[in-house]
Amino acid sequence: MIIVLSPNAPADSAERLLGRIKDAGLQPLHMPGTERVVLGALGDERILAELALDSDPDVESVKPILAPYKLVSRELHPHDTVVDVGGVPVGGSALAVIAGPCAVETQDQLFASAKAAQDSGATILRAGAYKPRTSPYGFSGHGPAGLTILREVADDLGMPVVTEVMDTADIDAVADHADALQIGARNMQNFALLRAVGAAGRPVLLKRGPAAKIEEWLLAAEYLMAAGNDQVILCERGIRTFETATRNTLDLNAVPYVKSKTHLPIVVDPSHGTGIRDLVPPMALAGVACGADGLMVEVHCNPPKALSDGAQSLFPAQFAELMRTLRPVAAAVGRTL
Repeated sequence: MIIVLSPNAPADSAERLLGRIKDAGLQPLHMPGTERVVLGALGDERILAELALDSDPDVESVKPILAPYKLVSRELHPHDTVVDVGGVPVGGSALAVIAGPCAVETQDQLFASAKAAQDSGATILRAGAYKPRTSPYGFSGHGPAGLTILREVADDLGMPVVTEVMDTADIDAVADHADALQIGARNMQNFALLRAVGAAGRPVLLKRGPAAKIEEWLLAAEYLMAAGNDQVILCERGIRTFETATRNTLDLNAVPYVKSKTHLPIVVDPSHGTGIRDLVPPMALAGVACGADGLMVEVHCNPPKALSDGAQSLFPAQFAELMRTLRPVAAAVGRTL
């Protein structure tokens, strides 16, 4: 439920009502605004009804949260959330650019790729120490050794890091080395992992599953927020359709639609969304034009020799050109780089 306090409600009324909500075994939420103080109550609707909050003299109105995702919804939180990833904001007016190779291969490879991305304007480093692969014979990452390399390179360059965590057993190790934890597309509905990552105390980047509806994606984000984490970034990375010309179908419809439904920031991953290097720049520009808060792009110092996703990774010169062409598009939609 959303409880809007009267404009002349006493200063202590919010704490009094939050106490009533908590004492009833419900989850209280406090969202002070510039014009009204708004409270939230999550839990059994029958208990909410018994509280009869609409009859309290300090309450102006009470209404249900219609969306199945409560904490994620704009109904409860109308203002945009800005997520801090190691000092880099994701959301707001600044466009976040997350870039780097698909995987940590060697120290030299990662440093060269990360330095090239940073020199062109990338603000957050991405690379996988653990890689989920369709084939059991594909390169699946260096695990803990990869995390060490990733942290060392990021520290050398002064960049924050986002990297994927695939198993609850690895959360502590990944959180010790990364500024943000990524939930990959294949794990979007791994609910045990979502709960555990939500409680890990790090920002989370949640990728959309390849066959996930938007509501399912937002409900996965609700798992993270219900576990106590309000620093969640959504990532549109394409869905599987009947089309086979590209690796996935990059669903840019989702960007403005999701932004109308949730306060969480959303970034677009045109690398996984297309799987084709030459399609990455135009789809990146389109993602920013339709309202994305950032981009996630694969950049490799030598894509033909990449151990994974070389066909969709940009050469450093291509990424530099993308960033050059991105600036006027970002400015046109009120973003800065």
